[in-house]
Amino acid sequence: MSHYPIFADLNRRPVLLVGAGHVAERKAESLIQAGAQVRVAAAALSPRFETWRQQNRIEWLGISFQTAFLDGVFLVIAATDDAALNRSVFEAAEARGIFCNTVDTLDLCSFIVPAVIDRSPIKIAVSSGGTAPVLARYWRQAIETLVPLHTGTMAEIAGEWRSRVKKAVRTMPERRRFWENLFASRFSTFVAQGNRAAAEAELSARLANLDTPRGEVVLVGAGPGDAGLLTIHALQAIQAADVVLYDALVSDEILAMVRKDADKISVGKRAGAHHVQQEATNRLLVQYAQEGKRVVRLKGGDPFVFGRGGEEAQVLAEAGIPYRIVPGITAALGATAYAGIPLTHRDCAQSALFITGHSRHDGSEPDWRTLALSHQTLVVYMGTLKAADIAAKLIEYGRSADTPVAVVSNGTLAHQSVQTGRLKDLPHMAAHAPRPALMVIGEVVALREELRWFADSEPALEMAQIHAA
Repeated sequence: MSHYPIFADLNRRPVLLVGAGHVAERKAESLIQAGAQVRVAAAALSPRFETWRQQNRIEWLGISFQTAFLDGVFLVIAATDDAALNRSVFEAAEARGIFCNTVDTLDLCSFIVPAVIDRSPIKIAVSSGGTAPVLARYWRQAIETLVPLHTGTMAEIAGEWRSRVKKAVRTMPERRRFWENLFASRFSTFVAQGNRAAAEAELSARLANLDTPRGEVVLVGAGPGDAGLLTIHALQAIQAADVVLYDALVSDEILAMVRKDADKISVGKRAGAHHVQQEATNRLLVQYAQEGKRVVRLKGGDPFVFGRGGEEAQVLAEAGIPYRIVPGITAALGATAYAGIPLTHRDCAQSALFITGHSRHDGSEPDWRTLALSHQTLVVYMGTLKAADIAAKLIEYGRSADTPVAVVSNGTLAHQSVQTGRLKDLPHMAAHAPRPALMVIGEVVALREELRWFADSEPALEMAQIHAA
């Protein structure tokens, strides 16, 4: 290890910054946020520096660097485009035993500035020792996705309760387990929701009942399949879960991101195949949460778009189980984007409707007259088995039989395939479509050939091929 990692307290300490251009602005901003008394040595100020000067957030020394400017300063940063001047600043600081950092010049640095994940008061620093700062920033960005935005608030609350916890939990190992269990519990959920009172009530209850586990459920949208479309909150939830109940539409790539020691339980639903009944899934959610476990209900797409997330949330609320919702990219957005089909376009579609191909329980019919209007996009989930009925009804109520349509199978995945044709051909297309598949009906489909950007695993089936089959 070539550098000793250290966090410096710059609050109310004088720091000399040599330079007042765009590079220096980045350094000044961080110094100001740290509470430093920033003294700027430069012949002229950039507009942003001038704003800071008018706000009394910096002190402008009026001229370029002089050795006397080092008197009484805690740190020095050289951030000019004059290599000779930067060297002079470094050598003068070295002579006085003052730490100096010269931007992008490792051999003129007695300290380096790491890439930082800031969740104040929690801060995580990543450094390459000055050898590969871009690589350090790359890993800072990767790590940042794993650190929830509310981490800082959790740390603030923990700091306020630290002495009380120390008094109630006597030994160091027991305190460590207490904090670890707390941060992985619904305490974190309450903080994420902005409900500080409930979070502190949870902390207090855990202190009063140290052996009583408390669980929670997170309803997570896994998106349409591509693991890269997971949200940060979704990734954090599945990596913190003790139990994950997942649907058949959740891709293997996403399941691979679940914490290795978590229990993974398939409760998948897919048309025409055996699946766990919704009531059984509801019971499992409540059961595992009541056992004190962190439960994730992982759904393809978005929990609240044809995902029965609303029903599950109602069950959890009735049982008094804390829960939160992590939205996902629904298939109508993800699959069409990867197919190069915009849902709306000023020239041909001013609205988009999402419907399910499943019949209603009471046998009532959808408003076909509205669904058949032109210049709108109709996206049908779970509709391939009903494609013939859907196409017939739309044509009956006025939609042209030549309306462009697409069937997108395995949308956003490497083996995605897209068929395009006309509304009158939809039954044949759906019959030949790998599942899961999404049907898109509307003039926007005609834009696919112009806008397609994602390579399908196999050429889209042409209607001639379909009829030949």
